[in-house]
Amino acid sequence: MSEKKFTVLDLLDLELKGLDALNLTCIAGRRGLSREISIPDVNRPGLALTGFYESFAYARVQLFGRGEIAYLRNLQAENRTDTLKTYFSYEIPCCVFTRSLLPDESFLAIAEASCCPVLQTDLESTEFSTRLLRAFSNIFAPKKTIHGVLVEVYGIGILLTGDSGVGKSETALELVERGHRLVADDTVELSCVNGNTIMGQGPNRFISHHMEIRGLGIINISELYGVRAIRVQKEIQLVVHLEAWDPKKVYDRLGTENHTTDLLGVKIRYIEIPVRPGRNLPIIIEAAAMNERLKSMGHYSAREFNQNVLKWIESGEAQNSYYGSEDVY
Repeated sequence: MSEKKFTVLDLLDLELKGLDALNLTCIAGRRGLSREISIPDVNRPGLALTGFYESFAYARVQLFGRGEIAYLRNLQAENRTDTLKTYFSYEIPCCVFTRSLLPDESFLAIAEASCCPVLQTDLESTEFSTRLLRAFSNIFAPKKTIHGVLVEVYGIGILLTGDSGVGKSETALELVERGHRLVADDTVELSCVNGNTIMGQGPNRFISHHMEIRGLGIINISELYGVRAIRVQKEIQLVVHLEAWDPKKVYDRLGTENHTTDLLGVKIRYIEIPVRPGRNLPIIIEAAAMNERLKSMGHYSAREFNQNVLKWIESGEAQNSYYGSEDVY
């Protein structure tokens, strides 16, 4: 999780749209908007309202639906305000009422006196919980910033790494020219979502789609190639490490081994591509992306090639081809 605290005010200020929008407004307790949300989860406070506080998850966002609002009306009818005072004696981050439900004045007054923010949304409880937990999974996800270039090639998120000057940005520019999309250049912010998915994006949305090309300077990809050439965020499915060709190093020529690298505790497929004059890196990376899509469908070209060679040898055709030669010994 980021060191910066996430507050109720930050929750209200989230710029979420479409099916991610939370539609939240504050109806009471504005003095408590600086309260921190430290646990990315929600709690239905039915048991607490009845007076049972054992294992009360007070540090979570408190969600009130139709069942809770009906019980609050019973408390008001019986004039049992002590129960609410006990409830708000805990350091609750905030209360959220779904379906545009509105609590009674006594509830709002006690919340106001306790400096506990009371929020309201027009979404139903299940839908709001789903959207909120989805937002929390991004906000509280472990994060890391690395040097590299992130592109989307044939739907595969590819992180290009390598020493400075090896040609990462130039390779990405050629991929954009060939119809693929740029996510971030030079600096990529990684986040681990749901514990098994690595998402990548630029650390700053205002400059993420600018690219530095040595000898040319800074260029704006979205203005040069249009919005089709950029993407805000993408899952990283393949890491391609570019390195200067080393004639003493033995590079993988078959691809039968499955190499991985660790990104925030998640194993990601990893390949090394040596760089030297005459090698068409964009075409090689396109082939790597298509090969990765084949693997996701259960087709492993290198393994199939190896099996076919073994079948050819076992069939006897290889021996006939060898011994049937007209060479004279």
